[in-house]
Amino acid sequence: MECGATLYPDSYSGYDGLNDEYFHELVNHAETYGRGKVHTNGLENFWSLLKRGLRGTYVSVEPFHLFRYLDEQSFRDNNRTDMEDSDRFHALLKKVTGERITYTKLTGKESETTAF
Repeated sequence: MECGATLYPDSYSGYDGLNDEYFHELVNHAETYGRGKVHTNGLENFWSLLKRGLRGTYVSVEPFHLFRYLDEQSFRDNNRTDMEDSDRFHALLKKVTGERITYTKLTGKESETTAF
């Protein structure tokens, strides 16, 4: 995230050090769930959809691949408006054309040697 970006986090103390780099307004969930644009609903929705996908759509998720599931959910979330399913599919195909991932890299076994 770029310096100067606006964040709307909850009141978790881990965000306290962000004052110098980011503009942010906190939401204290003990008092309210939001004030106008200041809320965490979008982020909570993102995590909810990701967890539902991990538990329901995918049969087995290896921690090694978690970043890929996060990338997929981010792509879906960032392209949820102003695009139809076919547009998202074409955008995805443009990004994977010419990309190749080997089975050993996909399974996380790059460091293992295979004897034939």
